[in-house]
Amino acid sequence: MALSATDHIQFWGSPDLKQWRHLSDFGQGWGAHDGVWECPDLVEMPVEGGPETRWVLIQNLNPGGPQGGSGTQYFVGDFDGVRFTLDDGFVRTMQQEGAVWLDAGRDNYAGVTWSGVPAEDGRTLFIGWMGNWDYAQDVPTHPWRSAMTLPRQLVLTRTDAAGYRMHSRPVVELQALRTRTQVIEPVTIPADTEVTLLTDVPVMQSEWLLEFELPDSVSYDFGVELGNEFGERYRFGFDGDDGQLYSDRTASGDFSFSAEFPGVHRAARLSPDRRLSLHLFIDAASVEAFVDGGANVLTDTVFPTAPFTTLSVYARDADLRLLHGQAWALKSIWNPPGTPTTF
Repeated sequence: MALSATDHIQFWGSPDLKQWRHLSDFGQGWGAHDGVWECPDLVEMPVEGGPETRWVLIQNLNPGGPQGGSGTQYFVGDFDGVRFTLDDGFVRTMQQEGAVWLDAGRDNYAGVTWSGVPAEDGRTLFIGWMGNWDYAQDVPTHPWRSAMTLPRQLVLTRTDAAGYRMHSRPVVELQALRTRTQVIEPVTIPADTEVTLLTDVPVMQSEWLLEFELPDSVSYDFGVELGNEFGERYRFGFDGDDGQLYSDRTASGDFSFSAEFPGVHRAARLSPDRRLSLHLFIDAASVEAFVDGGANVLTDTVFPTAPFTTLSVYARDADLRLLHGQAWALKSIWNPPGTPTTF
């Protein structure tokens, strides 16, 4: 058993789940420690592309997350049944970065993985709470408060530049929610302009897959903007000047409920590719963004006064090429209590 103990993890063992013996500790001096450690998860995972496996310790923290408030960090190493030890390469990563985060957005916390996934399936499946304790009890929703993230497949990868990293990818079962679809043709967005993508797919409750070719310019900025009739907007983009992705909800709608809510959330892009893929899931009160096959993920809630009805691509300082894209409308799977959920 992995037990969170304020600022570290204790490992305990038992032959009968009645009598317990303390085995070891982990965590002092590693990772983020600006808040209480809670909701741990220890799982052995295959490394993508080979027979190698590593143990991953997922550890939630509040406060002290990457954007303030709640967050989920993780550690990669080995577990021998008694002690968890960090991988040597991950030690260097931790020394450079301080903490490694599963999601760089504001609203993915306390996530756990499924147990009992059939061996023939073999995936590591994860779901998180889409909220942040900085404002979770004040969000302007009724009669519900907060939601869960989309379920995700966690994939452990090994990169030359960053060593072991966890990628998060939307589970393939979500494709069953797709209804009508539309292919988005290639288009060039001239510098300092924006192009609205006209589709038959409504923006709210939709899925978008877009691939961009990065400009050759030294300085550029581009992204996707959601908008509505009241001039409210949400932006997700990439700043080529500093190599950072950003989620900007400073003009996204109602945030009168908390001074902690508005902000621009940033994260260094991990992929070095000259092509950037953006996979968006847009719901009434959330945007879940998966970049470069889940190498970067940012999850943010938004509360527009009216639904977002437009999706535009903007370019700053350099021309931008949208290579291709596709959009899907997504059906609801909510059912009244007592009725089965079907796909």
